[in-house]
Amino acid sequence: MIAINWLINLLIGLFAGAILAAVATIAYYRQGFSKQSVALKSASEQAETEAAKLLGEAQKAGENRKRELLLQAKEEIHKARLEFEKDVREKKAELQRERSRLDQKEEALDRKIETLEQKEDALDTRVSDVLALEEKAREIERQKIIELERISSLSVDDAKNLVLDEARQAYRHDMAVMLRQMEETAKEEADRKAKEIIVTSIQRYAADYVSESTVSVVALPSDEMKGRIIGREGRNIRAIETMTGVDLIIDDTPEAVILSSFDPIRREIARIALEKLIVDGRIHPARIEEMVEKARKEVDATIKAEGERAVFETGMIGIHPEIIKLLGRLRYRTSYGQNVLQHSVEVCWMAGMMAAELGLDVMMAKRCGLLHDIGKAADFEMEGSHITLGAEIARKYKEGPEVINAILSHHGEVEPDSMISVLVAAADAISAARPGARRENLENYVKRIQKLEEIANSFAGVEKSFAIQAGREVRVLVSPENVKDDEMILKAREICKKIEEELDYPGQIKVHIIRESRVTEFAK
Repeated sequence: MIAINWLINLLIGLFAGAILAAVATIAYYRQGFSKQSVALKSASEQAETEAAKLLGEAQKAGENRKRELLLQAKEEIHKARLEFEKDVREKKAELQRERSRLDQKEEALDRKIETLEQKEDALDTRVSDVLALEEKAREIERQKIIELERISSLSVDDAKNLVLDEARQAYRHDMAVMLRQMEETAKEEADRKAKEIIVTSIQRYAADYVSESTVSVVALPSDEMKGRIIGREGRNIRAIETMTGVDLIIDDTPEAVILSSFDPIRREIARIALEKLIVDGRIHPARIEEMVEKARKEVDATIKAEGERAVFETGMIGIHPEIIKLLGRLRYRTSYGQNVLQHSVEVCWMAGMMAAELGLDVMMAKRCGLLHDIGKAADFEMEGSHITLGAEIARKYKEGPEVINAILSHHGEVEPDSMISVLVAAADAISAARPGARRENLENYVKRIQKLEEIANSFAGVEKSFAIQAGREVRVLVSPENVKDDEMILKAREICKKIEEELDYPGQIKVHIIRESRVTEFAK
């Protein structure tokens, strides 16, 4: 309503202003043309009359428009009031219906509660009756037991023990036979399943091995190059050996130089540097230092690439970059001629395959298998066994407790606390026992065989012992008079313990004890 009134007043003001402007214009012309005042006077009067007329018409038009807008606004207000009243009536009706439904539900709940209370009262009554009957039955049972004890002159405990003793005596043999059969069946089934899993894993992962040695041979274009490598008064060969830590053996071997070192990384750096020097032809201490530095950088790049390759091939993720570098160093590490990086990858795959067969965590088994020998990447530089160093490295780079336990337990130094640790130890033994995977020189092999037989022969009651299967099994013949059947298990464990303490060997050694009794008689 305020807006409508304001609009009407605005229109009236505009009309009034126009009329006043017209009057002012007329007055201006009337003053400016005084000579024509007589003629204009009548025109001015006529203009004033017309202005008054226009003003009256404008006021009437404004009043009419105002009344129309007021009527229109009243109609809209009336229409809105009717719609509002209709909505209120509908809401009231809906609330009334909802209240009726709630009242009905409340009445139904009251009826249900009353029914439940009645059932609860009836149940309490029945429980009381049952308790009374149970007490009566117990009393009757006590009376019967007292009467039976009086008749038999035995208490309940005495009768129970008597019956149990008779049952034990009657079924003792049958129970022993049954338990023995069950034990043998379970053992046979476990052995069969274990062999099946191991054989399947070995067949699925077949890898080739190349035995590696502790020397490298560098070919020379001619024997004249040997003198240049030695240098004046041996300065070149001394510089090479000092900078690389590798021994150069220059003998009568035609067109070849032998590099000898137990550190394969140093030997590889020396080999690459020497080959670069031979190709370059300029061999002097300054050039040697430059080539050794280039070879060291090249070997570092190869180590990183080999570690990344191993991680990519096995599908491992989230391994710390420093552990990846240590894995790459295993490329130049050997154990009995077996490449440790290849061995770790093989253990990774085999542990994962066996874990899949048993329904265990495959990725965790593969991770433990890949990192189980990580300590061998640092055992040349740090004190301690590769097991201890590997566990320290795993802890340092935030590996999980499963990985740490697998590293510590894969040689039996710590008890495994999970099935995955057992699988890693088994996969490690399988990889090491592959034909051709590991080697040792003849002298060490003969000494190990002799030491193995000496350890077995040092025990009382042992007549002879024979190391067979390349030292992986020892058969011990014991005297039946000095060693009884129940002592054989203890004797085998004692021999195994002494072998573990005094002998270094790859894989595992089976101790087989044989006790044989023979009777000879002659018929005359």
